[in-house]
Amino acid sequence: MIWIILAVLAVLIIAVIGMYNGLVQSKVKVDNAWSQIDVQLQRRFDLIPNFVETVKGYMAHEKETFEKIAALRTSWANTNSVSEKAQLDNELSTSLKTIMAVSESYPELKANQNFSDLSEELRNTENKISFSRQFYNDAVTMYNTKLQVFPSNIIAGMFNFTARDLFKAESDEARKNVKVDFGN
Repeated sequence: MIWIILAVLAVLIIAVIGMYNGLVQSKVKVDNAWSQIDVQLQRRFDLIPNFVETVKGYMAHEKETFEKIAALRTSWANTNSVSEKAQLDNELSTSLKTIMAVSESYPELKANQNFSDLSEELRNTENKISFSRQFYNDAVTMYNTKLQVFPSNIIAGMFNFTARDLFKAESDEARKNVKVDFGN
C-alpha cells in the first residue's frame, strides 16, 4: 500500500514540476517575443531621424508632424510598459503614414535615392514589427491560456504567475487610414 501511495505521490510531483516548467517556458517565450517587438521598434526609431531629415526640406508645411515624431521618440526612451509602448507605436505609425502619404505629392522627393532607400527600410521594419506583434500576441495567448486551464491554473496561482497584456491598437483613431488634406 505504501508503494502505491509513493508512486501516486511521485506522479503528482512530476506533474506539478512539468506544469511549472511549462508555465516558465511560456513566460520566457512571452518575454522574448516582447524583446523582438522592442528591437524592431527601436530600429524604426533609429531610422526615423534620417528619414525625417531627408523629407524635411520638401515638406516644410509638415512641421507639426516632424515635431510630433521627435516628441514620440523622446517619450519612447522613458517608457517601459507594453501598453505605453503600444500607444506610442500607434501614434508613430499614424505620423509615418501621414509623411508617406504627403510624399506622394512630391515627385522629386520620391525620385531621391536616399528617400527611396530609407522608405524601403521603414517598410521592411514595419513588416517586421507587424510579424513581431503577431508572434508576441500568439505567445501571450498561449501563456494566458495556460494560466486559466485546469490543472495548470492551480500551479500558476500557487507560484503567482500573472496574465500579460496583448499588443493592440489603443484607439479607433489608430485603426483608421490617414487622411491627407492640402486645403489647410
